[in-house]
Amino acid sequence: MSQPRPASPTVARQQQELRERLPFDDTQDFDDATRGLVARREPNAISADDGTPVWDNDTYSFLEGDAPDTVNPSLWRQSRLLSEQGLFEVVPGIYQVRGFDISNVTFIEGDRGVIVLDPLLTRETAAAALAFYREHRGDRPVTGVIYTHSHVDHFGGVKGVTSQADVDAGRVPVIAPEGFTQHVVSESVYAGTAMARRSGYMYGATLDRGPYGQVGAGLGQTTATGEITLITPTLDITATGQVETVDGVRLHFQMAPDSEAPSEMLVHLPDHKALCTAEDATHTLHNILTIRGAVVRDPHAWAGYLTETIDLVGHEVEVVFASHHWPTWGNERIVEFLSLQRDLYAYLHDQTLRLLNQGLTGIEIAETITLPPALENAWHARGYYGSVSHNVKAIYQRYMGWYDGNPAHLWQHPPVEAGRRYVQFMGGADAVVEKSRASFDAGDFRWVAEVLNHVVFAEPDHRGARELLADTYEQLGYGSENGTWRSAYLSGATELRDGGFGTPVVSASSDVVAQLTPSMLFDAIAIQVDGPRAWDEALTIDVVLTDLNARYRLRLANGVLTHTSAPQKGAADTVITTTQRALPTLALGGFAPDRLADAGIEITDPTVLARLAAVLDPGDPDFAIVTP
Repeated sequence: MSQPRPASPTVARQQQELRERLPFDDTQDFDDATRGLVARREPNAISADDGTPVWDNDTYSFLEGDAPDTVNPSLWRQSRLLSEQGLFEVVPGIYQVRGFDISNVTFIEGDRGVIVLDPLLTRETAAAALAFYREHRGDRPVTGVIYTHSHVDHFGGVKGVTSQADVDAGRVPVIAPEGFTQHVVSESVYAGTAMARRSGYMYGATLDRGPYGQVGAGLGQTTATGEITLITPTLDITATGQVETVDGVRLHFQMAPDSEAPSEMLVHLPDHKALCTAEDATHTLHNILTIRGAVVRDPHAWAGYLTETIDLVGHEVEVVFASHHWPTWGNERIVEFLSLQRDLYAYLHDQTLRLLNQGLTGIEIAETITLPPALENAWHARGYYGSVSHNVKAIYQRYMGWYDGNPAHLWQHPPVEAGRRYVQFMGGADAVVEKSRASFDAGDFRWVAEVLNHVVFAEPDHRGARELLADTYEQLGYGSENGTWRSAYLSGATELRDGGFGTPVVSASSDVVAQLTPSMLFDAIAIQVDGPRAWDEALTIDVVLTDLNARYRLRLANGVLTHTSAPQKGAADTVITTTQRALPTLALGGFAPDRLADAGIEITDPTVLARLAAVLDPGDPDFAIVTP
């Protein structure tokens, strides 16, 4: 394995400037992050049933003292706060386990047991959190589950706290905002392979922990690597103001669709004077578009929801907690916190629109925009997870798309062809690398990355270019205040120096795929059709779902797989008879006759399904990112 380099003088100067400019003497967050501590879990490593490690918060024990020059001091501060772990009392009757995963799990005590709000990312970490809660608060049964939104780190551990049997029996209601399941499966399955691969860079889950490696992701430390599960909701929240009582606990809901997630809601607990803001108000500038990829979020609506929150509960709430980070106590502080969070998203939205209407592109706006002092100096508005730079570009993309209006960018060469031409124009790879060394020594790392990226795509085996580009990514990572930027840069350096390192988390788990509706499942298969290979193939398949009394006709022609539930004339080439529960076997690659039979799927002519399978091209979970 390659050895990391020290911070350059340029980066060291940048870190010192930040130490002098930001309000490091404000230690309120450290008081809040440890307030209400009941107990720590020591040691705090969590393993799967077979002993495979899935989480180890103790690997962040190095986050003590002052930040070294290899870590942005603001990110170091955030990571120290996020490394706090244990069981915490938010207010009597509401407890959080923090530091067991990238997200928090909240336990709300009821008359008979405990309601679990946002059960983490994986079954193993959620089970460990529940066991730790019970160790200190008694063996209370789980009497309800709440998912605040449709991101995997807020539902993936559900089978660590309850079972499908208990939910099916009506003992444990599962509550979620309207559209939850649809958005879960569409995000996790349709583009799930690419998102998971890019998440490996974004969270740095495979990077070494330490001052030269991964120090945290800004939202939480990193992602656990255990089993992702899903139980579908039994109760949908459809409107702001909807009130439900679970185990004697009154829950008032505020809808916030298309804010931090396509399906999201806030939860007010009036009897506790408490508010869960899900991920719409946390201790960071959040993502308008996460760098792993997603649908661009709506910052205008996001800001509007926070205004509504202040109007609804700002006069009475005494504690705000979220699915990440630590709570805020005191009504006056809460209103200020929510107001600044609201102003943050509104400012970025409105100023981006103002500047794009003056003709600036997303890249230009990102270099131009400056936050007002009240936001710049609020620790919870710093860009640890989202950043001003990539959020502004996302807002531009939301309104204007990928094209910036310059015809030169309308039909550009792809990276390899562009790289070859750039390198030729600049005098060859060796000359570019030599010139880049001077720029590196001058601290112009952004330019070095720009030009050496062309060399690596033109000549992937050029050792000098790979080594210098890796050094460059490393320095850019050292200087990044944003935890995901740091991990992405250091992951790029790792790929250049040591080769691929795999994808640690796959969000399209069997539990998630099992929740696909028949129509969504057929769409998921259609996405895998290799168009050119299927040009000359023509076939029809009828799928009969006996439990739904439904029949679908699938048609493959012209490289496209389409489906309909309308009655069709003529017989299909083959008929598949099964149930909705067994149908996801097809999406998981179960086209072999023995697997179909084991799943209870009958087919009249397996050779037709084999012809379809022959033209499918599932995604590559380990595709290269910083090399061709």
